[in-house]
Amino acid sequence: MQPPSAIELPIVDAIPKERADAQRNRQKVLVAAARLFAQEGVENVSMDMIAAEAGVGKGTLFRRFGDRAGLAQAVLEEKTVALQEAIIRGPAPLGPGAHPRERLKALAAAHLELMADRADVLAAAEFGVRLDSAPYAFYRMHVGVLVREACPEADWELLTDMLLAPLAAEMYVNWVRARAMSHERILATYGLLVDRLMP
Repeated sequence: MQPPSAIELPIVDAIPKERADAQRNRQKVLVAAARLFAQEGVENVSMDMIAAEAGVGKGTLFRRFGDRAGLAQAVLEEKTVALQEAIIRGPAPLGPGAHPRERLKALAAAHLELMADRADVLAAAEFGVRLDSAPYAFYRMHVGVLVREACPEADWELLTDMLLAPLAAEMYVNWVRARAMSHERILATYGLLVDRLMP
């Protein structure tokens, strides 16, 4: 049986091969969506607006991305894949070689940094699908490995979900905007939680 720390985590959401014209249309849509999300706020941008801005038909947009959550996931895909790559092969503490506690804190710091920059887009990407999304499956597998390595006696499945729950974009937006909590305060408190759970 392979030890938990040696499990090879697959990078999810890698962009599949496609025709050149489909690639161009996809890129036009992603650029248009990112621009509109930044200018208008995700909640104020409709699929109609994105299709018009990108110069593609609305049907093409829906067939390709499904809905606004799917489109938001695609806008974040490059950053998501880069973070996954850093977890698998990057330098410690985010990558291999550090204590599970330090790796989990590094993951939280990297994810919270992404949220500080793109919380609205992340919240849209997660809306109604967070627990079923490929990025969540990746993070759940990774954190599960860290929990089993650091706390072999713990209920790793529940503990993994409990450690990922505070990293939801909806929570971050609520803490920062509705409750005026600083990014630094959130990160420090998450670090304290990890230190208490993973001695």
